[in-house]
Amino acid sequence: MTSTVDIHIEKTKKSRVSEHDINNVPFGKCFSDHMFVAEYSDGKWQKAYITPYADVPMSYAMSALHYGQAIFEGMKAYKNDKGEVSLFRPIENFKRMNKSAIRMAMPEIPEEIYMNGLMELIRLDSAWVPSSETGSLYIRPFLIATDEAIGVKISDTYKFVIITCPAGKYYSEPIKVLVETNFYRAVKGGVGFVKAAGNYGRSLYPTKLAQQKGYQQVIWTDSETQKYFEESGTMNVMFVIGDTLLTPGLSDTILDGVTRNSVLALAREWGMKVEERKVSIVEVFEAIDKGTLKEVFGCGTAATIAQIIGIGYNGKDYALPPVSERKFSTRVDDTLRNIRKGKVEDTLHWMMKVS
Repeated sequence: MTSTVDIHIEKTKKSRVSEHDINNVPFGKCFSDHMFVAEYSDGKWQKAYITPYADVPMSYAMSALHYGQAIFEGMKAYKNDKGEVSLFRPIENFKRMNKSAIRMAMPEIPEEIYMNGLMELIRLDSAWVPSSETGSLYIRPFLIATDEAIGVKISDTYKFVIITCPAGKYYSEPIKVLVETNFYRAVKGGVGFVKAAGNYGRSLYPTKLAQQKGYQQVIWTDSETQKYFEESGTMNVMFVIGDTLLTPGLSDTILDGVTRNSVLALAREWGMKVEERKVSIVEVFEAIDKGTLKEVFGCGTAATIAQIIGIGYNGKDYALPPVSERKFSTRVDDTLRNIRKGKVEDTLHWMMKVS
């Protein structure tokens, strides 16, 4: 990729990578050597630079802290057996970030800044990409409003930042979820379809209550009727009923997940029936009773495929088929991992090599 962006690079004097077992670190707590930053002011993007990862000075009056102009993405880089590093569908994350920016009244990020900054950063920190079978470099691009002012208005200044961290599996075991009908992740006309920081903040309390009851996550329902499933925790959710893959259709309350779209693409390529539509609580529990529900799983960048083995609803727990019997999601998980690790041909052209 040819860059027309002048990115000033300040390398760390000493890499910290040897201080960590990057193939065995907690998710999201060990950060790589460098970070990319681009600054926006006076109506245009200004400086772009890479510096050693560090804490930065911040005003307590910064707009993002008070009025929630903060969005982010989640993506990953992978290392194959030859030591080559590639990104998984990064253009899709770039497009979705700008979709979020528009909804949150923030400036769109030019592709050359986003992609060239990303490529330079991953190239510089390629030693931090785990080589283990389930390891990856988690990449967190984010955009925050930086005006130093108290007053509800659109910020005039912003920072676009990319940080990275080596990561293993997000969920080490299959999970149980609780159907949530008292709190809602998103409402019509809101920001449920974008990756706004506030979407995740509002999910923490209901998730805490579910965890106190023995569940790892919640499964959200629609705010209008409480009759339809929407997402599970921070993931899109999918059901295999009979020979059909079902997932809630996209709307302004559901995130257009990159992993979601990848799973659907594989299913269609394999000739499986796929339905993107409203999925009702009633039909799912009827399928459980009839024995036609074969699989329930969440999918997202962090988790990839998270097997759901139990659902709690109205005071009752429903056991789901064991993971050992789940042919489709197991095949998807294996296929995505093999594509990302370069073990099978990337016929869908999802991987972008970091040269």
